[in-house]
Amino acid sequence: MKARYRVHRVDIVMRTDQARFEQFLNSLEGEVVSVIPNVSPSWTFGGMGARTYYFWVIEKVNQP
Repeated sequence: MKARYRVHRVDIVMRTDQARFEQFLNSLEGEVVSVIPNVSPSWTFGGMGARTYYFWVIEKVNQP
């Protein structure tokens, strides 16, 4: 039996979208294998920082 996977891209604003991201994860049919953030360097008032713009969510889908 071969495993099937779905890859989802979820655009996110870290300060405001926590509840939306949690709802998305809970609505998935299969098993979450991995969550990969896209992190980019950015300037902040304290100096260098990092910003997350979106996540890749890998979902393992059960076959009937």
